[in-house]
Amino acid sequence: MPAFAETRELVRNYLAARVPLVVIRSIELNRCLSLIASVAAEFKTMPFYLQSRTEGLKQLPSGQQVSDDTSLAAAMEYATSLFRRTEYVNFAFTDIEDLMDESSTSRHLAELARLAETKAGTVIIVSDKPVWSGLGRLGMSAELDLPNEEELLTEITSMVDAHRAQVQISWQRDELRQAASTLLGVTQTEATNVIATMLARGSLAQEDLTKLSEHKDRIFGELAGLERVKLRDDYRVGGLRNLRNWLRKKSELMRADFSGLAIKPPKGVLLVGVPGCGKSLSAKTIAQDWGLPLYRLDMSAILGMYVGQSEGRLKEALETADRVAPCVLWIDEIEKALSGSNDGGTSRRLVGQFLYWLQESTSKVFMVATANDISALPPELTRKGRFDEIFFVDLPDRSDREEILRLYFTSKARFDLPPDLCARLLDATEGFSGAEIDAVVNDIALSMFNNHQSAMYDDETVLSFFENTIPFSQSNPEDLAEIRAWGSSRAVPAGTAPVLPSFDGGAGRRIVLV
Repeated sequence: MPAFAETRELVRNYLAARVPLVVIRSIELNRCLSLIASVAAEFKTMPFYLQSRTEGLKQLPSGQQVSDDTSLAAAMEYATSLFRRTEYVNFAFTDIEDLMDESSTSRHLAELARLAETKAGTVIIVSDKPVWSGLGRLGMSAELDLPNEEELLTEITSMVDAHRAQVQISWQRDELRQAASTLLGVTQTEATNVIATMLARGSLAQEDLTKLSEHKDRIFGELAGLERVKLRDDYRVGGLRNLRNWLRKKSELMRADFSGLAIKPPKGVLLVGVPGCGKSLSAKTIAQDWGLPLYRLDMSAILGMYVGQSEGRLKEALETADRVAPCVLWIDEIEKALSGSNDGGTSRRLVGQFLYWLQESTSKVFMVATANDISALPPELTRKGRFDEIFFVDLPDRSDREEILRLYFTSKARFDLPPDLCARLLDATEGFSGAEIDAVVNDIALSMFNNHQSAMYDDETVLSFFENTIPFSQSNPEDLAEIRAWGSSRAVPAGTAPVLPSFDGGAGRRIVLV
């Protein structure tokens, strides 16, 4: 999208060409008013008038009030009168309702634009919504997007530098750049309010950079189709070493400055595999480790009953994700929303909308999509290049299970496993997922609490909790075999690269991502 200078140049060219109607689309009225005032100052020989709800009609650049009547009707009547007798006049109208469809207001403005054309005049409309096609076709349009990183950097630097004598500030060029990157997606007014609030505390320290995302989240509040996930400090994933090493390198790229380069930030990762093996937990851990907010895209809230409604909601949610970037965007069980076959083509349109966003988005939104029913995934979603990588999350091997057992016994039962009991538990948990180990250890901890027992049970009792549990791998061996067959040839192992069975029953392949 164009920055302020580019939009200003476009509007200036429209006015120089005497286009009878110019529609400026933006959610930032103040920036639009600054743009119009700047252009008006350049065309000094042409009269400029600006209408607003609160101040009525006034001249630019003097700001002199034209009439005590501040109504839209009075402003349009004055414009009609002036267009009939004067050439090269410009009228800008702001915050007008009922322009999206044919209405008395939109028809009146259309007639005003036709009248302006006869006298080389121009009607400028500032709106945050599309205008009626019968009106829009009479002229040209321009879109003033939210401030880009360079504009935010200029604004933030100006504010911070102005307070260096009064406020203890440790931010330098790199910190200011990071602040601008974090605040991408908010309006200029919102950005200045955030920085002003932080300056009002009397200091700007290095650790304050992490608070910018919190301020940004307060600005957006309840987001369309997005749910802010509250993070805890104790998120930890056992095993999945290959995935964790890969993510460590991506974290550096999420903090890198790509301004001026034709490089897109990391897109994200698709995690497929056995249920209960840490896919969803990985999304939370990534956000926690990287110090980024986590948003969950609720596909059930996206789906609507009317044609086009679901696609519109998904588009709005993804655009909102772009605005709250940098962030981690989590889509749990993505196949449930994108795999329908008898939904009138809705799922296919959703897939198209989603893939288009993956391809075109340049914001720092790191996608973590998870899937259990991998057979339902549309093939175009798993094509190379859609995600940065597709990882297969298998049942934890012996080494991973040891890490998981020690993690949960320490955090839940507050007990350090001795080597002999740990060895026996590793044998007993063959085929267990991480979630199943978590559930059993939680049962042990609950039982200890209920019995007011401060010391760990004896080894045989601890083993009995696991021996009385039937894991998914035993209750659903056919499903497990199918899942592993898919992962053997289509994804990179998230763990320590176990040998997975191939479709023909062979030994499969061993992949290690370094």
